[in-house]
Parts: sequence; structure tokens; C-alpha cells
Amino acid sequence: MHRESDARKKIGLFGGTFNPVHWGHLRPAEEIREAFDLAQIIFIPVHIPPHKKSDVVSAMHRFNMVKRAIRGNRFFSVSDIELTRPGKSYSIDTIRHFHGLTGGEQHIFFILGRDAFREIYTWKDYPLFFSACNFIVMDRPGMLNIENEHLLPQDNTNKFTPNKNEECFVHVSGCRIYLYRVTQLDISSTVIRSYVRNGKSIRYLVPPAVENYIIDQRLYRC
Repeated sequence: MHRESDARKKIGLFGGTFNPVHWGHLRPAEEIREAFDLAQIIFIPVHIPPHKKSDVVSAMHRFNMVKRAIRGNRFFSVSDIELTRPGKSYSIDTIRHFHGLTGGEQHIFFILGRDAFREIYTWKDYPLFFSACNFIVMDRPGMLNIENEHLLPQDNTNKFTPNKNEECFVHVSGCRIYLYRVTQLDISSTVIRSYVRNGKSIRYLVPPAVENYIIDQRLYRC
């Protein structure tokens, strides 16, 4: 268990395209919420990056699917902050937004996968993240290792110290990058979209409410 003595509220921010959201997103989020004693996990559908394929459905549809998927879980919520922000949407601005909601009186944990974290050097103002929030980098058992300093951006490695007891890297600011092994459900949004296009069942890949929404809205059919 990852517990902290600081009494500030702890929230997780889980960004993604969610095209569509599926059990492979939801189960790891639940495990992380419990392991880190998070008061809330906020799902944040992101804008469509320029390199994404044309089968990414509208922001409204992706937001609605997440909203339906998490219904009934009082620890989960969804935010449209990156969908309604004018102009380009950057994750560093999202972090600042959530800090501003309570004057910084909360711990923020940014949740993402190993592959996404290894690309963090491409993010706008990425060095600022390491002193603005904690990270929870998730992957399958056996893949993450506290000795793997190559996970850190090379130009920031000297600002971190490994902590084997907590399985994390500690930044000079005190913020941490946790390495956390989640149950890997081999489910892919790409495969789900392909199944829909080919008239195959997606039952048990997505929550029933998401399946019904895809059918009702005739998503991913071409």
C-alpha cells in the first residue's frame, strides 16, 4: 500500500483518448485508487492529437461514454476540462487548473502508462510536471523496475533519487514518480473499433452502458 501522512486530499488524474473507454482502463484505475488511498480519480478525455487517425469519435461521444462507464462508482468522475478549453490544450495547464480549485491544498497524482511516460519529454514544459504533481506509472508485473533509470528523461535524471521501499523516484521537490504494477487486461480500443466495424460482438470488452451507447449512436461503423 502507498499511504502518506500528509492530510491533504489526494486525487488521481487519468487522461486518455478513451476511444472507447473499456475495462482495461477501469480496472487499473480502481486498483490504483485503492492502493494509493485516493479520494477520487478524475477521467480526463483529451483533445485529438494531430497524428491520431480519423476514427477518433467526437469529444462529446467520448465524454459521454466515460460518464456512463463510471456511473455508480462514487470515487470516479469525469472532467471536460481539456475538451472545452479554447485553443490548444496542454496537460501542464490541466495540472494548474486542478491545483487552483483548492488553492493547491491537494496532492495530485497523474496516472499514465509506461509508454506514455517515456514520451513525456515531448510534452509542453515537461520539467515543470516533476515539481507540480506525483506520477503513477502503470504497467504489467515484471516490466517496471526501480533500477530502470532509463525511464526518466535523460536531462532530468540527476534530479531524482530512487526509493526502493516505496518503489518510486523522488524528485528534489519532494514529488514522486511511483512505479505500479496493475492487472493487465489485454483489451485494445483499436480492436474494439475493428470489431464494431466488422459486426462482431464487443460484449465483455466494455461496460454494458458503453456497448449500448456505441450501438445507439452507431459509432465506429465505418
